[in-house]
Amino acid sequence: MLKNSAENLHRSVLLEESIRLLQPEAGGVYVDATLGLGGHSEAILEAAPDVRLIGIDQDFEAIGYAKERLAKYGERVLIFHSNFAEIKTVLAEAGIEKVNGVLADLGVSSLQFDTGERGFSFRFDAPLDMRMDADSDTETAAELLETLSEEEIADLIYKYGEERLSRRIARRIVWKREIGEPVKTTRELAETVEKAVGYNKKDKIHPATKTFQALRIAVNRELEILEDFVRDGIDVLKTNGRFAVITFHSLEDRIVKQNFQKLSGKCFCPPRIPQCVCGAEKRIEILTRKPVISGEAETTENPRARSAKLRACLKLS
Repeated sequence: MLKNSAENLHRSVLLEESIRLLQPEAGGVYVDATLGLGGHSEAILEAAPDVRLIGIDQDFEAIGYAKERLAKYGERVLIFHSNFAEIKTVLAEAGIEKVNGVLADLGVSSLQFDTGERGFSFRFDAPLDMRMDADSDTETAAELLETLSEEEIADLIYKYGEERLSRRIARRIVWKREIGEPVKTTRELAETVEKAVGYNKKDKIHPATKTFQALRIAVNRELEILEDFVRDGIDVLKTNGRFAVITFHSLEDRIVKQNFQKLSGKCFCPPRIPQCVCGAEKRIEILTRKPVISGEAETTENPRARSAKLRACLKLS
């Protein structure tokens, strides 16, 4: 468990690489669209004199840690309880039209994974919640599993978890529901998946990992809002402003990559179509031909960094 001091928080993923690509300028205004525990924000504030930072997060608990960590920067920091998809609304509330840079780290924070009652991890037995904003009135993962059909559950796990055995898992979940034992906790879900697909304890990855990922994505609508966020995040940049995003699975990375390509002018229309209809337009220069990944030292220190991919772009005039 994390202690109640911001000084004891885990190191942010791809921290040095993010700052190198973002290139904070003296007096610039930057947005940390996924504030989390404040690690990336602190690095941005330290990178150049008089930098101002707008922090956005939908998790009240994380905001509490970040406020403690960033308190020494005083009025240079403004923090908003919101979703990164609301970046334009947040900046309007802050009275800011354009910014010098935007950074987003799309991973689940250590605080969320290591706080058992949030329901993100099967390392703890807890209610199957998975909402990033625990105070919202959106459906929990358990409520989704109680209301969706077997086909809908299977499609969700296949689409968002890329789990090829999704139908077996969905069948088992619905069978438990029908016998009066609906899946309501993290342990129950992990055991249900184990029984549906088998579990060899020698495997490095637990068989429920992809199912947990899929449910978290569905509950928080992570992929639905990502494409709009990429475009809105670039919209709010000044000319030569920089946008950087860290993803943690292939579905997120694919959305970011394809949107960067479209916004850099690459057309995805079939060759025979006489006029582009896919929305390609040259608004950015891609700064990362391939995604930046964590080095051996970082992945050894923090295994969660293994799947992290960082992409960045520069806004053109």
